[in-house]
Amino acid sequence: MDLPVHVGFIMDGNRRWAKQRGLPSIMGHKKGQEALREVLHEIYARGVKYVSVYAFSTENWSRETTEVGYLMKQVIKGLEKHMDEFHDAGVKVVFLGRRDALNETVLEAIERAEAKTAGNGQAMLGICFNYGGQAELVDAYKKLVQQGISADDIDEDIIARYLYTPEIPPCDLVVRTSGEQRLSNFMLWRSAYSELLFLEKNWPDMTKQDVTDILEEYKRRNRRFGG
Repeated sequence: MDLPVHVGFIMDGNRRWAKQRGLPSIMGHKKGQEALREVLHEIYARGVKYVSVYAFSTENWSRETTEVGYLMKQVIKGLEKHMDEFHDAGVKVVFLGRRDALNETVLEAIERAEAKTAGNGQAMLGICFNYGGQAELVDAYKKLVQQGISADDIDEDIIARYLYTPEIPPCDLVVRTSGEQRLSNFMLWRSAYSELLFLEKNWPDMTKQDVTDILEEYKRRNRRFGG
């Protein structure tokens, strides 16, 4: 089997990593961002074109206010710090999720990143932020109704065109860290026939070697697509 076209990462275990070391949760998120940068650079270097990461779910608002606030600031800082290098590498950055609950500062950072990288075509990074797979489908169906598309005309291809950032293809592989074995509302439509890989290590411990191991494991899979 060749390389996956689209790999989705459920980056789980930041808080667990910090707790194991007697550190505050925000330190786990900080280390997790460093791991993300390393993983992304390696996986793009290996030839994977599309990567999606689960950065902040619609359910994450229920966390402590201080942690949520830190995650919002982390997005802004991360974009400001690393956007030039991803832009120079030809990576187009897009955000998937609902934006109505985000404050103006976060929205401006998102819009700057998308505008700066809009013309890039080497690879694409989908950052799932205030994202939920069910919410994505609800929003897609609302758009169908607003467009006046009749029930008889609705099929899988039509729905796919109304997802967030429809140019992102289905996930070939979804990887989740921290030992949990569930999708947690990530890419529900695009993961219909994804290969699933669950790793025991927490996200901040991810390295370039893990990218190699993930891609080697994918090559060993026999995808049948229901056939």
